[in-house]
Amino acid sequence: MRMLILGGTAFLGRAIAIEALARGIEVTCVARGATPAPDGAALIRADRDADNALAEVAHGDWDAVVDVTRQPGHARRAVRDVQAHHWILVSSGNVYARFDQPEQSEEAAILPPLTADVMPDMSRYGEAKVACEEAVRRGCDSWTIVRSGLIGGAGDWSGRSGYYPWRFAHPTGPDVLVPPDLNFPVALIDVRDLSAWIVDCATRRIQGAFNAAGPTITLGELLATAQEVAGSQAVARPVPAPTLDEAGVGSWMGPSTLPLWIDDPEWRWFASLNTDRARQHGLTTRPLRDTLTAALEYENQRTEPRQTGLTDAEERDLRKRLPEAG
Repeated sequence: MRMLILGGTAFLGRAIAIEALARGIEVTCVARGATPAPDGAALIRADRDADNALAEVAHGDWDAVVDVTRQPGHARRAVRDVQAHHWILVSSGNVYARFDQPEQSEEAAILPPLTADVMPDMSRYGEAKVACEEAVRRGCDSWTIVRSGLIGGAGDWSGRSGYYPWRFAHPTGPDVLVPPDLNFPVALIDVRDLSAWIVDCATRRIQGAFNAAGPTITLGELLATAQEVAGSQAVARPVPAPTLDEAGVGSWMGPSTLPLWIDDPEWRWFASLNTDRARQHGLTTRPLRDTLTAALEYENQRTEPRQTGLTDAEERDLRKRLPEAG
């Protein structure tokens, strides 16, 4: 079997390539960055912003193509130029129009597709992924659309899955500052489980659109597991939302945040997806402890700056705003 991965050198794309290689699949990755492909995979450097970027792979006899792009133009040109027996697009739960209901299914309303080839900024990410889905549906006879939830584990450069295990392992005081709502619903799928199922979709040519996410749990449960994984004596200390606002601490992801929560009822169920359909087609997920352990190992050896959470100095400053600060 021959697989073409449009991406394949970072996080999910890399994990897909490693999983495919382990199964004896011949893998070619197309990427424009300097990161090498996994050992055993061929790598073609190409900038997909160019109209003819995929000319070198356009006429290959590909059993499967996996595309992780977020740019509609990339998806449109790929299905135009590359022939494959089966096409897999890694989409996102961001395509859904609303997040005020728990675990919505694949039949829930989605956003209108972005008409432009390039999204102007991340605020249009959902519409851009809808447009990528539309390109695959229109341009391919056999396809799988994987609407992924939050992905975690080794290689999570964003730091969303690794921040709390890392912070419990490296506390700045007797406690770890966390969001105020410990009942906030979260779901995390291990990159290894998602990549394994994506390769299954390629080999079995599973047809259709599928949500792929971890089981929905509470933020409090995730924090307890993070503390356990870190072997920490520090305790979780919720910070009131007004205090966070006053301190300029954001939510969900990015610098100067407490990740994995959103202080907005309309976005309360953003992380949760109904995955019954994917599980009926073989998706399995490992215990959260395994994912957070892998994320912590990655955080402890990463060389690039962490993209999410509070720095030591920011957490100390925030603690000073709390009663009986030490």
